[in-house]
Amino acid sequence: MSRLAMRRYLPALLALPIAAAAAQTPPPAYNPRLQAIGTAPQASRIEADIRKLVSFGTRHTLSDTKSDTRGIGAARRWIFDEFQRISKDCGGCLEVRYSSDIVSGEKRIPEPTEVVSVIAIQRGTSDPNRYAIMSGDIDSRVSDVMNATSDSPGANDNASGIAGTLEAARVLTKYRFPGSIVYAALSGEEQGLFGGKILAAEAKKDGWRIEAVLNNDMIGNSCGIDGICDNRTARVFSEGTRAVETAEEANARRFTGGELDSPSRNLGRYIAKMGEYVPNLEVMQVYRLDRFGRGGHHRPFNEAGFPAVRVMETHEHYDRQHQDLRTETDAHGRRRVYGDTIDGVDFAFAARLTALNAVALAALASAPPPPAQVKIEGAVGPDTTLRWQRPTGRQASNLAGYKVYWRLTTDPQWTHSAYVGDVDSHTLENVVIDNWFFGVAAVAKDGSESPVVFPGAAGSFGGY
Repeated sequence: MSRLAMRRYLPALLALPIAAAAAQTPPPAYNPRLQAIGTAPQASRIEADIRKLVSFGTRHTLSDTKSDTRGIGAARRWIFDEFQRISKDCGGCLEVRYSSDIVSGEKRIPEPTEVVSVIAIQRGTSDPNRYAIMSGDIDSRVSDVMNATSDSPGANDNASGIAGTLEAARVLTKYRFPGSIVYAALSGEEQGLFGGKILAAEAKKDGWRIEAVLNNDMIGNSCGIDGICDNRTARVFSEGTRAVETAEEANARRFTGGELDSPSRNLGRYIAKMGEYVPNLEVMQVYRLDRFGRGGHHRPFNEAGFPAVRVMETHEHYDRQHQDLRTETDAHGRRRVYGDTIDGVDFAFAARLTALNAVALAALASAPPPPAQVKIEGAVGPDTTLRWQRPTGRQASNLAGYKVYWRLTTDPQWTHSAYVGDVDSHTLENVVIDNWFFGVAAVAKDGSESPVVFPGAAGSFGGY
């Protein structure tokens, strides 16, 4: 370690023995179940699902809903039946239903249209109203967003996300978890994110405690328009400040920090950490809501106040997105093929990103709920104290204790931690509050952890 690095980290290193001495013995960090889940998704099953979805010709939101072989109606009924088959294999462990509403008067949905998504819920054993959601998009499009009749395979955008969601359900329904997991095939994304808006509104109305939404939008393209082929890196996009932040909360954040520690941002860090269970995969965190000028189905959940991120490939190929099927010759005489066809999908890569989702969902659902009402104090003193609210009853049935985290304000990931036991406060001696960012995570008896919660409204995952 360099002298500069030593000067930066020495205060925290000195504080570690003090914190550890006061703590109980932590649960084991290694989780063999997560290790198994990280290698379970199969490329062959993802390929079969993508081929089936492509076979419907088009899945445009305004396409045929009556045919059994073509259009979005046939696609969503097949997805519903596939979730039912998965549920049958696990003894009826999934609650499969449709989520829908009539949309009209919109630029991309001018006439009354029923936007229908498919939802499968794997109910938690002790904290069933706490949800981690994985989603993909059913619908597809060509160059003209209103063209509902031309062939629109949508192999990568976004049959890959639906296939990943189905495969994650096959893997995770072999297990039981304290928290609930939702597998969502959302519709109406290309026409205005309507499936996500409808489900987010339902969740808010029904009082769901959504801990995480992992929106998978294009997880199968490994060779980008930039000429780079990379089948080992995933991107996770996350919003900075919360969309529902009030003016009062924003003013408090100016003084306490939190621009980099929204619940969505710490969810992104959590997913990156879970990537350690997936062989040959690195996670690139992107500190913005989405790509420039683009959107995805995590956004409606953010706008409703829920933690949500976008999981996707790192190198996109824009000739395979939102394009009519065609071949052209450019000014240099080069042949250029357009269209989102199945030959552009790397099934092994899609399986790897599916595994990332599955591991993160399993860890989230295995862990206790994130600590609520996290507060911090320590101004003009040598020590920093964190306080939080502990759950009660069945929500605490798998709780072992808590872990306090801290990092330098310029560090992207949490770098220091101390397990402090089953308490509702902890003081880090000689760790000055002004120099670090802090957070708290709940730890299960099997070692599973919740995401880290930054103190105050800026980082809150909500209450119990």
